[in-house]
Amino acid sequence: MDSTMMDIPLTVTSIMRYGTTVFGDKEVITCTGDGPARRRTYATVGERAARLANALRSLGVDGDQRVATFMWNNAEHLEAYLAIPSMGAVLHTLNLRLSADQIGYIATHAGDHAVIVDACLIPLFAKVLPLAETVRHVIVSGPADEDALRSLAADGRAVHSYEDLLAAAPATFDWPALDERTGAAMCYTSGTTGLPKGVVYSHRSTYLHTLGACAANCFGLSERDRVLPIVPDVEEAVARLSG
Repeated sequence: MDSTMMDIPLTVTSIMRYGTTVFGDKEVITCTGDGPARRRTYATVGERAARLANALRSLGVDGDQRVATFMWNNAEHLEAYLAIPSMGAVLHTLNLRLSADQIGYIATHAGDHAVIVDACLIPLFAKVLPLAETVRHVIVSGPADEDALRSLAADGRAVHSYEDLLAAAPATFDWPALDERTGAAMCYTSGTTGLPKGVVYSHRSTYLHTLGACAANCFGLSERDRVLPIVPDVEEAVARLSG
């Protein structure tokens, strides 16, 4: 006999819908480093995530195609984190601290169709792009000069403005019903023991990880507090334990 209680897939879409409605008036704050912080409500982030999903569809992203990010921690990166898995594609975060050769190999091995790049990282990404054979679209977030944009337009790659794409896209998206065990995001190891290897995270694993983060209430934490997670280098940790 199958259960009839709470038969709801554990997906990133569920997290997005809850966060951008119940906590729609809460803010995402992006530190700029050289001026006032940028502030954006979760409701606005939800609308912009829908616009991003529509924009990616218009660029041919369907099924479980990979969309990479080459970005810092900011509101636009959060929009990608919500939109890409929720539309059924797979978010692929590229590690900008690896060498250009490694990043190019990783993007090609993953089959990245499009990459969202922070404008300030264009000089670094320009060295990667010739090695990322599958990338067809580069989406630039933030202001960039014409010379920088031209450096990305070689080899038939289409270059787009993130904000222009969102402005031209509808503000609502028909989010598909997804199997919680399908891929939501992927990342690669650092390649210290051979070529980097891809790891795919399911919607379910991401949802359960989120529930684990909510369990911080046992430490007396609340939504009013700020927490900085520090993720260890897994390979280094294993090496220390085995030593």
